[in-house]
Amino acid sequence: MANALQAEGIPRQAPRKQSAVVVLTALGVVYGDIGTSTLYGLKQAVDAGGGPSPEAVMGIVSLIFWALLLIVGLKYAILILRADNHGEGGIVALLALLDARHAPRGSPRAGLLIVGLIGAALLYGDGVITPAISVLSAVEGLKIDAPALAPAVVPITIVILISLFLVQRKGTEFVGNIFGPVMLVWFVAIGVLGLGGILQTPAILGAISPHHAILYLSHAGPGIAFAVLGAAFLALTGAEAMYADMGHFGALPIQLGWFAIVSPALMLNYLGQGGLLLADPHAAENPFYLLAPRWAHYPMVAFATIATVIASQSIISGAYSLTQQAMQLGFLPRMRVRHTASHEKGQIYIPVVNWSLAVGTLAAVVLFGSSDALGGAYGIAVSILMAVTTVLAALVALKWGYNPFLVAAVNGFFLIIELVFVAANMTKLVEGGWFPLLLASVIAFLMLTWRSGWQLLEQQRAKLRQREEEFIEWVIKTPPIRLSGAAATLPQRPRGSRSA
Repeated sequence: MANALQAEGIPRQAPRKQSAVVVLTALGVVYGDIGTSTLYGLKQAVDAGGGPSPEAVMGIVSLIFWALLLIVGLKYAILILRADNHGEGGIVALLALLDARHAPRGSPRAGLLIVGLIGAALLYGDGVITPAISVLSAVEGLKIDAPALAPAVVPITIVILISLFLVQRKGTEFVGNIFGPVMLVWFVAIGVLGLGGILQTPAILGAISPHHAILYLSHAGPGIAFAVLGAAFLALTGAEAMYADMGHFGALPIQLGWFAIVSPALMLNYLGQGGLLLADPHAAENPFYLLAPRWAHYPMVAFATIATVIASQSIISGAYSLTQQAMQLGFLPRMRVRHTASHEKGQIYIPVVNWSLAVGTLAAVVLFGSSDALGGAYGIAVSILMAVTTVLAALVALKWGYNPFLVAAVNGFFLIIELVFVAANMTKLVEGGWFPLLLASVIAFLMLTWRSGWQLLEQQRAKLRQREEEFIEWVIKTPPIRLSGAAATLPQRPRGSRSA
């Protein structure tokens, strides 16, 4: 990969200092979203499957287990994180690596640019839904032991989310230093709870075999199978933040956090929830919280609420990185960017993005009112974004000289899986999936409009510029008065333009 980068003339970012502190900080920013999917992922999938029958539980747990292993572990943690643009990640980084910004109108690369910008816009749609569903799902745990508190769920959620967006101005490192240790304890806690469920029903370990997922989906019927796939996909949401947040920490801390801490904890917890459902089907009401002893329910609600606040951080930080890259590549107008760390250029805060996400998130909470209702809106944008990322990453790999057959086999395998998830999530379009798609459409329209306007303005500027040949000839014929330190500078111009 390094040789390919050098062959393309792409400078590598200076090596980062790796340490346990960086990994811990990354843990608090990157993995909150996928780490708190345990609150609702399996529950919604079992509900979509019609109930916690043994076949459904074994099949759904097996499906989630292998989806995490393949999509998150293999695709994102091992393969996609290799594609960085000067240390930055995310879908706009892939567009930059493909040099799609300079594509002539009507060319295949111009169409690729449109697809990529739509994918980038989908991340903003995800950024609105993630904080809303995460915090709502945690606060709803109050209803298990105190149903009378149900009307207070939405107001409490709103207060928590406003506090989250207020603290963003302190910067990623400040947030990560606070959130990192909390998330470490969270992953240890959910892993231990899951281990208890496994010990209660060791038969759940059979779900590690993928044949349970295949058999269940093949016998469930198309309608139920697609509903289950769409709900089970919620366990993968947050994976895209691994790539989007790469500019904040680098690839290695993110990879270490996944393989050493996050992945084992998630696997144990989902298997534990499955074991609990095999032993007590009535636990389907909320298998995550019911894994804990009764005396620990309220502490777990408080802990989960803190963890879901952290979960929102990963997608918010990714939106900052995406916006900065989009501005640099001419896809968005200039906005105020605050650098919040002197030692790391990727740690930034963009006030306009922060408060735009805040407005959208609060609107989602008020509009949908519960995590179950938001489950219909969640997943559709992320699944499309994952598929677009796979296509662009394949083109980058081809550009870097990788074997075309190997690229087609690997990326084609992932693309087939992700298109199945896209089709499954499309069934939720009427239930709420329209909401993030509407937001993404508006943002994509603004980005494409800004780019078109910039191109038209550049064309007019080109007519006013003196040609390079004329300028050089004038300098030779009429040498100007040269003062010490004086120089001639040529303005930025689109590639292929011959004007100075």
